Amino acid sequence: MIHKLVPLATLSLLACVASSCVSTETAPPTAATDSAQGSGRPKDRFRFFNAKELEPKGWLRKELEIQLAALPANLDLFWPSVRNSQWIGRGNDNWERFPYWLDGSLTLAYLLRNQSLIDRVQRHMDYILDHQCDDGWICPCTEEQRPKYDLWALQLFTKVLCFYAETTGDPRGEEALYRMLKQFNSHLDTHKLEYWGYARWFETMIAIDWMLERRPEPWLLELAAKLKAQGLDYVALCDNWPYKEAIGDYKYESHVVDMGMALRAGLIVNKVLPDPRQQEQPKRILEILRRYHGMVHGHFTGSEHLAGLSPIQGTELCGVAEAMYSEELQLAATGDVEWGDWLERLAFNAFPATCSPDLWSHQYLQQSNQTSCVEQPKKLWTTNWKEHVRNASCFGLEPYYGCCTVNMGQAWPKLAMATFMKAEDGIFSAVLAPSKVTTTIDGSTVQCELNTGYPFRDRLDYTVECSQPVTFTLYIRIPKFAKSAKIDGKSVPTGQIAAIRRTWEGRHAVTVELDFEAELLDRPYGGLKALVRGPLVFSLPIASQWTEVKPQNFPFCDYDIRPTEAWNFAFASTRFTVEYGDDSAFDAPFNDANPPVYIRTDMVPIPWSYKEGFELICNEFPDSLEPQGPAVSKRLIPYGCTTLRMTEMPQIDNAQ
Repeated sequence: MIHKLVPLATLSLLACVASSCVSTETAPPTAATDSAQGSGRPKDRFRFFNAKELEPKGWLRKELEIQLAALPANLDLFWPSVRNSQWIGRGNDNWERFPYWLDGSLTLAYLLRNQSLIDRVQRHMDYILDHQCDDGWICPCTEEQRPKYDLWALQLFTKVLCFYAETTGDPRGEEALYRMLKQFNSHLDTHKLEYWGYARWFETMIAIDWMLERRPEPWLLELAAKLKAQGLDYVALCDNWPYKEAIGDYKYESHVVDMGMALRAGLIVNKVLPDPRQQEQPKRILEILRRYHGMVHGHFTGSEHLAGLSPIQGTELCGVAEAMYSEELQLAATGDVEWGDWLERLAFNAFPATCSPDLWSHQYLQQSNQTSCVEQPKKLWTTNWKEHVRNASCFGLEPYYGCCTVNMGQAWPKLAMATFMKAEDGIFSAVLAPSKVTTTIDGSTVQCELNTGYPFRDRLDYTVECSQPVTFTLYIRIPKFAKSAKIDGKSVPTGQIAAIRRTWEGRHAVTVELDFEAELLDRPYGGLKALVRGPLVFSLPIASQWTEVKPQNFPFCDYDIRPTEAWNFAFASTRFTVEYGDDSAFDAPFNDANPPVYIRTDMVPIPWSYKEGFELICNEFPDSLEPQGPAVSKRLIPYGCTTLRMTEMPQIDNAQ
C-alpha cells in the first residue's frame, strides 16, 4: 500500500482508519504531565517494553549470544569479585561489582530466554531478598559499617530492583525496594551523601519515579529532595564549567563515568522534582564535554578523568556504557531524534571497539588513534597509570579497575531494550537494530519486527502482524545523519520521527530506505580529519599480533597487542567507494577480519613517529605532511570493528 503524507495534527482527526498515513514530527512534543497522580510530574513520551516482550534478531541477537557464552554473563562462575561476593553471603566484594553484574545479566537472561542464566540470577536475587534487614537496609555490611558505607552501591541496586520487579513480576521486588527506599530516607537524616554516592545521587530518582507510579506517598518526594540537596549540583557545574583542559587529579565532577551518567541526571531529577533548569542540563553538559573533551564517535575522553581533545588520550569503557544508557533514557523520555543519533554513534563505534570480538577481554581505555595496546614505561594517561599494574589500554579480564569488567555487560542488552518502545497510541522503532516486539493493543496481539543489516546496510524492513484488525501508529526514527529517506518509496524528512497510522490487519510490510554519504569531518585537534558515513565512523585498521600474557588462564587472559604493518598515512582523496562484505559478516559484525562494510579511498604515507619515551604509541600529530611515496588504495573499516587503528589523520593539500 502507498502511504500518503499528511500533517501530524491530522492524525487525531482521521475518521477513516482503513487507509494509511505517514507524517513526521519536526521536534519532540512537549512532555505531558502525570495528571492521574495530580503531581504535575513530566510524563515520558515513550516507555520501555518489558524484556519478555522483546526478541532481539539478526546481528544484535548474535552479539547477545556471544555475550552469553563469554566473560560478561559468566563472571559469577569464576571471578572472585562476583562469584564470592558478600552480596550472596561470601567474603569478597561488598560494593558495586555484584549489582553491576546483575544489572546486565538480568536483562540478558530474559531477552534471550536463557533458562540457565535466569536460574542463576534468580538464585542470587533470592539470597539478597531473603537477607534484607528488618529495617529495610539491603547492602552487605554490618550495622556498625553503615555510617561509612558508600551509598552508590545502594543507589545502583535500587535500579536493579526496578528491572527485576518489572520483568519477573515477583512482588518481593517491589516490597524490597519500598522498604529499602524508606530506610534510605531515614539514613540520610544522620548520614550525609559522600564519595561516589554524592556524585551519582540522581540514580536513585529512577527508583523513586518507578515507586511513585505505584505508591505515590509523600515521603518519596522528601527522599528526592534530600538527595538533591546533598548531591553534586550538575546545573551549577554547567553554569561555571572549570574543566576545559585535561584533568590530572581526582575529582568526582570530572570523572568520565560520572559525566556519562550526568547526561541523564537532569532528566530523571526533573521527572520527580520538576524544574526547567534540570530539564536543560543534559544537553548543556553534553555540548560542554564535546567542546573540550570530545572524541570522533561523540563520546568524551576520560582516563580516568576528562582528558582533553588529543586522539591518543583514552576513554573508559564504563563511561561509554553509562552514556549509552543515558541516551536511551533521553530518547524514550523526550522523543528527540538527536539522542537516538548520538546513542547509535556510541553503540556502533565506541562500545564494540573497546571489547574483543569474542567478548572474553576488554580494555579499560580506548583511543581514537590506537597503535598498540602494551605495557607503558611511564604515565601516558591523565590519571590511569600505576607502576606494576597492567596498562589501562591493554585487553584482558581486569586490565585496570574491575568496574569495567562487570559494567560491560549492560551495554548490548540495554541497547536491545531500546529497539522498540511503547507509545500511547502505538509502537516506536527507536534504535534501528534488528528486533521484534510482541504486545497487545486494544485486544489484538501485535507483532512488529525489524529485519535489517543497519548500521552496515541502508534499508529497514518492517513486518507488522495482528491477530485481529487494530488501529495504531507505528513511529520510526529517521536519523538526522541520513541525507535523505523514503518510506515505501515516498520521501520523508530526516532528523524526525515518521508516524504511520492505519488500521493494521493480517500481515503488512513497511520499507525504509536511508541514503548516507561518506564525508571527512574536521576534528578540533591539530587540523586532523575523520571519515564518517551515517552512524559509522571509519578507521584505517592496523594488522596486529596478539600475545597472551597469562596463557594459563585462557580464555580470560591478558594480551599485548602490537602493530605488524605501517599506519602512518594521510587522506589523499575525497572520493570514497563503499563496498559490502557477504552475509557471513553478520555472525560477528564487529570484527576486523570480516567487516560487513568498508570504504576504499586513496591515502599517502607520511612521516609520523612514535611518541618518545613510550612503547609503540603514535604522536598526536605527524612529523610533516610531505608524502613518502605514491598514493595507494586503502580499505577503512568501521571503528567498532577495529582493535589497532588510525581514525584522526590529516588530509594532504592536493587531495582529489
